[in-house]
Amino acid sequence: MGVRGYGFTGYGFWLLLVWLIPAAAHARWFEQTQPIMGTRVYVQLWHEDAARAEALINQVMAEMERINQLMSPYLEHSQLARVNREAAQQPVAVSPELFELIATANRFSALSDGAFDITFASLGHRFNYRKGVRPSPQQAKTARELIDYRQLQLNPDRHTVGFARAGMRIDLGGIAKGHAVDRGIDLLRRAGVKHAIITAGGDSRLLGDHRGRPWILGIKHPRGESSVMKLPLENVAISTSGDYERYFEVDGVRYHHIIDPASGDSARGLISVSILAPRSLEADALSTTVFVLGAEQGLKLINGMPGISAILIDHNGQITYSNDLVDPSAP
Repeated sequence: MGVRGYGFTGYGFWLLLVWLIPAAAHARWFEQTQPIMGTRVYVQLWHEDAARAEALINQVMAEMERINQLMSPYLEHSQLARVNREAAQQPVAVSPELFELIATANRFSALSDGAFDITFASLGHRFNYRKGVRPSPQQAKTARELIDYRQLQLNPDRHTVGFARAGMRIDLGGIAKGHAVDRGIDLLRRAGVKHAIITAGGDSRLLGDHRGRPWILGIKHPRGESSVMKLPLENVAISTSGDYERYFEVDGVRYHHIIDPASGDSARGLISVSILAPRSLEADALSTTVFVLGAEQGLKLINGMPGISAILIDHNGQITYSNDLVDPSAP
């Protein structure tokens, strides 16, 4: 009996795996971590067959890498990179999977009145967070005018993507990892796995419970290495977006990767947003959306979505919850 902690400290939550149930004969936990999609992908599952468990984990990792090869804007051969190169000249045919994810992203854009917008990359690609480089005021002004999800020309019959204006770009960083995590969990479920977790950066999804007890996941303190709270969870997805994941500071101003499409600047009302949802795709997209919307509008959106919960942290360290997480009898 005891607690084993895995320090995924840079990605929005701590993962604490609690060993409370004696292992059945030959059955045990299997795990693996690999760098994929620009982050660390972690898989853990319970299985009675070591060879089968390792094979399943490898299949999950291969699926994650397949999606990376398809959707990374940084790989020249990816379909997404081709869209960014050619879609302003002519419609680009893409796979049904990529087309549907782009269409899904646009539905979140419409839901949030543009707070979630994959065309933010028209400006976002001009930032280099490792080198502390940001666009000039003129570059930012020109690029900001290209941010508009409604200028994406999607043909569902031909699965083509076009850009209405030259210079537009898209980036699925706010939704692709959630999609990949869901694909991995679906793979494990079809294979008969009952207890598992898949984590990709700030996105995590739980299959079942932790062998008779809930999984315990902690939300990372946005300005420290500890957790601000621990959540007992099972059969749910959680995604955390924060201003500490990719950023640099100039003259005391933090420039981070979550761009507000309306202003073209880093969203500044919150410093951490965690979303609980049935699937990782929803949690991933909504954590970015609420971060951009801010506390008031973000909670208004989440409170109108059954089955979705939110935990928000502002610059003062104040934590705010969606209505479903608030005890009405508490003072």
